[in-house]
Amino acid sequence: MIVRNSAQSSNKSINNVDKVFFSAFLYVLLFVTVYYASTAEWLMFFLVCMCMCMLDFVFVHAFMCVRPYLNDYLSLLQQLTGTLALAVFAAALGSLQYGYSLGVINAPQKVIEKHYGRSLGVWSERVAALSENSTDEEKFSEAGEHPDVIKYWSLSVAIFSIGGMLSSFLVGFVGDLRGRVKGMLMVNVLAVAAGLLMGLCKMWKPHIMVISGRAVMGFYCGLTSGLVPMYIGEIAPKAYRGALGTLHQLAIVIGILISQVIGLDFVFGNDDMWPLLLGLSGAPAVLQSLLLPLCPESPRYLYIILGKDQEARKSLYRLKGAYDATFDLEEMRKEKEEADREPSVSILSLIRSSMYRQQLVVALMMHLSQQFSGINAIFYYSTAIFTRAGVGQPVYATIGVGVINTIFTLVSVALVDKAGRRTLTLVGLGGMCCCAVAMTVGLILQDKYSWMSYVSMSAIFLFVSFFEIGPGPIPWFIVAELFSQGPRPAAIALAGCCNWTSNFIIGMTFPYIQTWLDSYVFILFAVLLLGFAVFIYLRVPETKGKSFEEIAAVFQKGRKKSTQSPKDATELQQLKTATDA
Repeated sequence: MIVRNSAQSSNKSINNVDKVFFSAFLYVLLFVTVYYASTAEWLMFFLVCMCMCMLDFVFVHAFMCVRPYLNDYLSLLQQLTGTLALAVFAAALGSLQYGYSLGVINAPQKVIEKHYGRSLGVWSERVAALSENSTDEEKFSEAGEHPDVIKYWSLSVAIFSIGGMLSSFLVGFVGDLRGRVKGMLMVNVLAVAAGLLMGLCKMWKPHIMVISGRAVMGFYCGLTSGLVPMYIGEIAPKAYRGALGTLHQLAIVIGILISQVIGLDFVFGNDDMWPLLLGLSGAPAVLQSLLLPLCPESPRYLYIILGKDQEARKSLYRLKGAYDATFDLEEMRKEKEEADREPSVSILSLIRSSMYRQQLVVALMMHLSQQFSGINAIFYYSTAIFTRAGVGQPVYATIGVGVINTIFTLVSVALVDKAGRRTLTLVGLGGMCCCAVAMTVGLILQDKYSWMSYVSMSAIFLFVSFFEIGPGPIPWFIVAELFSQGPRPAAIALAGCCNWTSNFIIGMTFPYIQTWLDSYVFILFAVLLLGFAVFIYLRVPETKGKSFEEIAAVFQKGRKKSTQSPKDATELQQLKTATDA
């Protein structure tokens, strides 16, 4: 005991030294940055320091706790069976494809616009050369300036989100139709078809082929963004459900990073190779189709939905190896009894029901906090900030943001089952709020004070870091934790539709908001982030290490006094007999 206490004291001392060293380094760096500033700049420096102090408090105390958990993360890898690792990897390929499809359209924009212009007959290199020496307003030096090209390009980007919005409602139906594994297998046909449409777009009209391919790919991604977290959440051991659930977001950001790298003009983002760049969107689906038949079906689906207890036992043994499955089967038996009292709940029934209203509000707010946090605006605005900061090749700085994205998602994987979902989400939202304020200050003053551009750049990297710590990955899998088996598919479908709709709204409105608010645009996101943080602090329970039954009991406890009445029995009976979609 004395040795253990001494070791703990030693570790605490080391951690304190680390914190002091990091804080000292941060403030010395700030001091050196403004050493040559004039006296008039010190007031603004004080304001920036106030923001950095808040960031320092959150950053140091949040991220210095990563080191003690690294051994636990390594022990998780050692406890994973080969079958479980294969199943998670195979499912996450769908998330990788989702991330790749999100990012792949941005890099070759200028090249694709030229092909659109040629296909539409509104632009050519000869006309572009003539327009440079002409005053004719109807001639355009770049294809992207023509209204028809702008229209079709905007549709190419937006149609992806529209497809996801529509298909997200079908997640529960597809997942329950033939199971989670066969559901993911079936929808891969859409991904392959979309990849072929885009990869072969030069054979016909590129703008029609690309828009069609993006629509089909969006429809696929809307399904896989719900099926993947559902499957992983149901096969993951309770102790590591958060870490494995976070892999969905990790695969997404890796997909985005891959698309950014191979989208460079000297790789595939050029005039000759861009169709292949888009066509590769369907490649992960081919690999996933080869691996999924080797993966076991979700034990919860087999036991609770189909009532096949022996098949569920075999699936558990395949996923976890030789062990006593009595506890897991007993937990599923209780959940099945609960599900028999509340059979599959349709989307419309879930919206109308007061029994699940608290969980549903929490689930939707978690997804709203992810999309309305401003993260998409950051990716939209980062290149401009890096350009104004004097970065010679801003595209590489943007790729650096993608690298930070990936690294801190890995940090979240290591922390989520130790620090907890609620804690990491609050830390992430709080840090992002401070970064948004610091970014606003930097954007307003970087034309006047050159060193402010570095404040903006630092705030971008920190903003992305805090996003991937909690608000990015956690909403994807926490919905599956908040609901029991009956309403879970409908809840995931609604949350997915909310996410895709929010993404579409941000994508369509942010350029106008940016024009309206200019450098103050991130103040709007700071206010939203603060509101989301307050809501989560007051209304979202911690789900770490709890069974689905225990999580449901938390919400039932909050409404116990008002709901333990004949009204509950009547509403439950209505849910049982509901047949609406």
